[in-house]
Amino acid sequence: MSKPEQPKEHSRFLQFQSVPYGTKDADGNLILNRFSSTITNGRDFPAAQAMLFAAGVKDDAQMRSAPHVGVSSVWWEGNPWYLGKTVKEGLEKNGMIGWQFNTIGVRMRFSLQSRDIIADSIETWDANISIPGCDKNMPGCVMAMARHNRPSLMVYGGSIKPGYSERLGMPINVASCFEGHGAVMYGKWSAEDLDEVVKKACPGPGSCGGMYTANTMATAIEAMGLTLPGSSTTLADSAAKRRECLRAAEAIKVCLEKDIKPRDLITKASLENALVSTIVMGGSTNAVLHFLAIAHSADIDLTLEDFQRVSDKTPMLADLKPSGKYVVADLAEIGGFPSILKFLIHVGLINGDIPTVTGKTLRENVANAPVLDPQQDMIRPLSNPIKETGHIRILRGNLAPGGAVAKITGKEGRRFTGKAWVFDREEDLIAKLQNRDIDPEESVVLCVRYEGPVGGPGMPEMLKSSGALLGAGLRNVALITDGRYSGGHITPEAQVGGPIAILQDGDMVTIDAETNEINMDITDAEISERLSKWKAPKLKINRGTLGKYARLVGDASHGAVTDMF
Repeated sequence: MSKPEQPKEHSRFLQFQSVPYGTKDADGNLILNRFSSTITNGRDFPAAQAMLFAAGVKDDAQMRSAPHVGVSSVWWEGNPWYLGKTVKEGLEKNGMIGWQFNTIGVRMRFSLQSRDIIADSIETWDANISIPGCDKNMPGCVMAMARHNRPSLMVYGGSIKPGYSERLGMPINVASCFEGHGAVMYGKWSAEDLDEVVKKACPGPGSCGGMYTANTMATAIEAMGLTLPGSSTTLADSAAKRRECLRAAEAIKVCLEKDIKPRDLITKASLENALVSTIVMGGSTNAVLHFLAIAHSADIDLTLEDFQRVSDKTPMLADLKPSGKYVVADLAEIGGFPSILKFLIHVGLINGDIPTVTGKTLRENVANAPVLDPQQDMIRPLSNPIKETGHIRILRGNLAPGGAVAKITGKEGRRFTGKAWVFDREEDLIAKLQNRDIDPEESVVLCVRYEGPVGGPGMPEMLKSSGALLGAGLRNVALITDGRYSGGHITPEAQVGGPIAILQDGDMVTIDAETNEINMDITDAEISERLSKWKAPKLKINRGTLGKYARLVGDASHGAVTDMF
C-alpha cells in the first residue's frame, strides 16, 4: 500500500530549515519565517496552531507566511519604562507577528548574575527585538543574540532626565543619593537635604543619567551597530523613543530579508568600536566585564590586554558624570550619539565601515546627523581632551596577578600609596564611615573583599561605598575590591585564594597608573607564608540561583561567565 502524498505545505516547511533568511520560495515569496514555519506550516502541530489563533493570529495566510518576532522586554514594575507594546505595534504594521514576553530586571545583590538569567531566558523566534533598560540587562540581551544568532536588534529603554534640588540649588541624579549618604555621615548635608534628593533625583522613567554602566553599554552597543541610530541618547519618556520602537520593525524586517544575523555584526572590529566608545565617553569599568562576556558568547578572542591597548591610544573626550559635569539628557541637545559617532568616524577613532542592523554601514547611518557645534563643551576636541589616554587601566602586580581593572581619570593623580584598611564585607566599611573613623588627611587604601563572583556571590556593586566616599569628601582614599564599583575590581578574588585574601590592616598598597601596577609592600616569601595559613571561608549562599551561580561562575578577568566549559 503506497503512502499518501504529503501535503505541499508540509514539504515546504521542511525545506525552510536549510535555507538562509531572504530566500524566495517556489512562488517567488521571501521566506522570512524560517524557524516558526516548523510549527505554523503543515499539519504536524495542530494544537499549537490552535493556540496561536487563540492568541491573536488572524488567518491562515498570516499563520503560514508571517515571521514571528519575539519582543523580549527586560521588565518588572520597578523599571518604569515599558515599550514592548509599541514595538509590537510596529511589527504588525510591517506584516509580522510580535510575541511579547519578559525576562527579569536587574537586582543589585543579584546584579551580575541577573545578566546570565536574562541571556538564558531570551529565546529568539524567527527574529528578536530586545528592550533592556539597565546595566546588566543590555549585555544579557546581546549575549543571547550571539548565542542564538538569529536576526536581532536592541532598543535601549532610554536614559532618565536629571532631577533638581531646590534646597541645594543644583541638578541631581540617582548617584546624588549615594553621595548624599556620605555627605550626611560627615556633616556636609542635613538629613532633610538627603530626603529631598531621594524624592527628586529620579523625576521619571529611564536609566541612570550619567555615563554609568547603562549608558556606557548603550552607547558602545550603538557603536557596534546593534541598535538604530540614536537609540542610546534618546530619552526614555520622549516621543522620539516611541518612534524608534515603531522603526525597529522596519529594521528587523531588513535583517530578515538580507539574512543579517548577530554574529555578522558582533565581530572583533565592532567590539573594537565598543572599547573606543567606552574610553571616549568616560564609561564604566563594568564594560570590561560585559564585553569580555559578549565576546565569549560570540566565540571572539578578546582579552584584558585589548582594553589596555585601546586605552593607550584613545583619548577621553566626554565631560559626563560621574567624573564630569553633564548627563546624557544634555547630549541629546547637541545631536545625540549619532553626532558623536559622526565626529569619531571623521577623526578616525571609530570604524564607520562595519555593517549594522539597518542594512547600512555605521557611517551611512550617521551621515545626516548634525555636526557637533564647536562651541559645545560636552565632547572635547582632540586638541583639548579631558585625558590624552584612556581612563580605564589594566593593572597587575602581587595584589592582582590575574589583572585588576582601574578607572583613573587623572583628577585623582597617577600614583597613590596608602595604608590598607581591610573589610570582609561592604557593611563593615559603611560602619567605619558612619563612625567617621577615616581621617581625611591620612592616605588610606580601603579594601573590601569576599565580594567577588564566587564570594559575593555575584560580584555585587560597591555603589554605596564609593558614593559615600565621594559625598563625604574623602579625597585621599583609594578603594579596591574583588566585587565591583565604578573604579574597578581585582582578580583573583579572595574566596578562591587570590592574594587580596591575605592583605592585612597596615600593609602599604601602591597603585601606579604609569606602570600599570598594583602591589602590596610585602615580600613574595611573606605572601606564600600567609597563603599557606589561609583557609577559604564557607560560601555565604549554597542554595538557589545564587548558589548555582557561585559553583559555575568563572573569574572576572574572563568576563565572569558561567559557561567556560
